[in-house]
Amino acid sequence: MAARGPARGWRLYSDAAKPEGAAQATAKEAAPEAAAEDAAAKSVSLEEFRKLETALAEKDAKIKELKDAYLRSLADAENIRNRSKTEIENTKAFAIQKFAKDLLDTADILELALRHVSKEALTDAAANKPLVDLHAGVDMTMSSLLKTLERHGVESFDPLDKPYDPNTSHALFQAPIPGKTPGTVFVVEKRGFTIKGRVVRPAQVGVVVDPSGN
Repeated sequence: MAARGPARGWRLYSDAAKPEGAAQATAKEAAPEAAAEDAAAKSVSLEEFRKLETALAEKDAKIKELKDAYLRSLADAENIRNRSKTEIENTKAFAIQKFAKDLLDTADILELALRHVSKEALTDAAANKPLVDLHAGVDMTMSSLLKTLERHGVESFDPLDKPYDPNTSHALFQAPIPGKTPGTVFVVEKRGFTIKGRVVRPAQVGVVVDPSGN
């Protein structure tokens, strides 16, 4: 069968065949719409930018607030650890306080025994050998006891010839002593003891007084 040609009276056109004037008219009609869409896009973008900027500022403020709270929490935790450590150390240091006070009576007795042996008796070691040996044994026991107390934080102090301090010593009596400065300790009846700088028992002393009463 033979191919049929275009029907009579029909005309075929393509887009490529449009006149140049028609294309320009279409472009002119589309330009205002494109410009409006571009302006709207720019307007929306600026508004969104401002919203994002505000949200970012709020988030920065929140982060700063959380960071400050975190740092405060760390500082509080460190303070609690330090306080707990100090309390534990103090508890350990003062746990033996009662036991140490009981031992102080033993130390006083040993020291009193040593004082009651005259220097003259110790000088003649051949004639007084038993006494000299006993004195040496008591002195070694006294020294060992004081060292044991020191290992556990209990230290003794002797304020002889030092200014009288009512915070660390208890004045049993006062007397004018020639050649001694008034207000100083001239005799120590019992030495004092401390635990970590805290007075467990004050020294019991005699204090020099001014004969004129000044």
